[in-house]
Amino acid sequence: MMTRSSSSRLHSFFKLKCNFIPNSVTTPLSSSRLGLDFSPHSTSLPSLLHSTSFSNNGDPPLLSRYQTVTNLDHAFNLFDEMILRKPLLSVVKFTQLLNAVAKMKHFSSCLHLFKQMCVIGVPVSEYSMNIAIRCCCQMSRTNDGFALLGCCFRRAVVPDVCTFNTLLDGLIREDRIVQAERLFKKLIKHKLCEPDVVMYSTMIKGLCKFGNNDIAIGLLRLMDERGCKPDIYAYNTIIDSLCKDKMIEDAFKLFNEMVFAKGIQPNVITYTSLIYGLCNLCRWDEVSKLLKEMEDLRISPNFQTFSILVDAFCKEGSVDEAEAVIDIMVERGEVPNIVTYNSLINGYCLQGEMSKAKTLLDSVMSRGLIPDVITYNSLLNGYCKSLKIEEAIHMFHEVTRKGLNPDVIFYNTMIQGLFSVGRCGDACQLFDEMQAQGQTPNEYTYGIILDGLCSNHQVEEALSLFHLVGDSKLKNNIVVYSILIDGAGKCGKLDIVRALFHELHVKGLQPDVRTYTAMIRGFCRVGLLREAKNLFLKMGERGCPPDNVRYCVLLMDILRTSISMMWRFFYSKWIEEVTHLMLLLYRC
Repeated sequence: MMTRSSSSRLHSFFKLKCNFIPNSVTTPLSSSRLGLDFSPHSTSLPSLLHSTSFSNNGDPPLLSRYQTVTNLDHAFNLFDEMILRKPLLSVVKFTQLLNAVAKMKHFSSCLHLFKQMCVIGVPVSEYSMNIAIRCCCQMSRTNDGFALLGCCFRRAVVPDVCTFNTLLDGLIREDRIVQAERLFKKLIKHKLCEPDVVMYSTMIKGLCKFGNNDIAIGLLRLMDERGCKPDIYAYNTIIDSLCKDKMIEDAFKLFNEMVFAKGIQPNVITYTSLIYGLCNLCRWDEVSKLLKEMEDLRISPNFQTFSILVDAFCKEGSVDEAEAVIDIMVERGEVPNIVTYNSLINGYCLQGEMSKAKTLLDSVMSRGLIPDVITYNSLLNGYCKSLKIEEAIHMFHEVTRKGLNPDVIFYNTMIQGLFSVGRCGDACQLFDEMQAQGQTPNEYTYGIILDGLCSNHQVEEALSLFHLVGDSKLKNNIVVYSILIDGAGKCGKLDIVRALFHELHVKGLQPDVRTYTAMIRGFCRVGLLREAKNLFLKMGERGCPPDNVRYCVLLMDILRTSISMMWRFFYSKWIEEVTHLMLLLYRC
């Protein structure tokens, strides 16, 4: 939890907002190469964009018409006119048009035009082939991109580093990191091309996407060894991945290497990643220091930086600080979007301040912002946690009336809310409706239903559902078994408890602290203290000792059962331990 001093320091820091430079001022290091607008072909066709007009007669030159291509119909009409020219126009002109269509993100149409070019005999160049391959990869058809690569070789068109960059990026887009690694190694081994900084950065991005941070750092070292200097994009990618994996010390180590060993100046993206990592670990003093450092370097926080701070403050329960950050965003010309306001609405809901959350929702809608499923899910969760189930049901129906499609999380929240007030029939009916609407229940859904049924003393119904599902993932989930064991134990059904616990050993599942605690509490409730004692001893022997809270829970159950039986349970050599446990109970 954020301390008052940490909160006030951050709040006072934001008072210094006037010292930040405006967004329009250039920061020490341009971040244009670091955004999502990266394209491996953005510099492949510069000469084509400066070529002469398509005609020399009195008509408006075709190139000027090409330069104003803004829609697909215009592009097709221009293509039809081009293929009627005699002699046929050069491949350069056709490539320009392909590039224009691809930039409009009409990838399928671009491929269609490329095929037509081939049919009418327009020669294929490495530029036009690269555009076609890029379109395939953008459409998640990387295999078709490789087929076009084969055409390159058959037509004696030599693929360049941009070609392979595009294919690698396509594989990573499709989560085919193993194939991407294989292709990358093949390029180096067979010297098909020398990887450039873009190719290395693409591979680093893919490795980080799957959490392979160590391999990504190794590739960064290889990149340096082969004489290709890593840029800020490569460093930022790994730093961001480390921060997301809560490896903040490693992230700062790489940050220091980048700045002090390589002389690469950090930018707003670097600092935003580090701030995100520190916020996740509630290290608010260090967040404040980083913000001050950004100010000293005249690096202005961007929209993402502010949004991360808003979300972090809300999750910590510091909604007032989150509101202050949003006010500063607005003053600096950064307009909060629905994602930013979702964080604030969720913050109010987590605090149980539903009236404020609803008022904010109405205010957001009056500004023209459209709430999404995440917005309504926060409100739904807030109503359910506050046991305001009628308001939750009204909110649920409002979402469907607005034409939004409730997702699995939305249904899970509503089902859990219904179970929390004992409306098991309505919860099960909604579960059936969820499947009828095409939403597939996940493990969390089944966990909610099983726990809801058990909490409402419907253990037999929970077991029936458990066996009916028959899903291997569900039946190999220790959390699900713990829910069922706890529910059966609370109802005094020890035969079911024993059968489920035995099933764990048959399947090779390792009981956790929650499982053991549920078993022991079940034995205590029916006075089987000897069995409870034996299981308690096994917890420690199997490397699963109870924490302070579990000690207190177990001791309370024993005390409820019988004071005299407690002393028989913990015979002479356990007296010292019992005294210690009772002291812990007193402190709790």
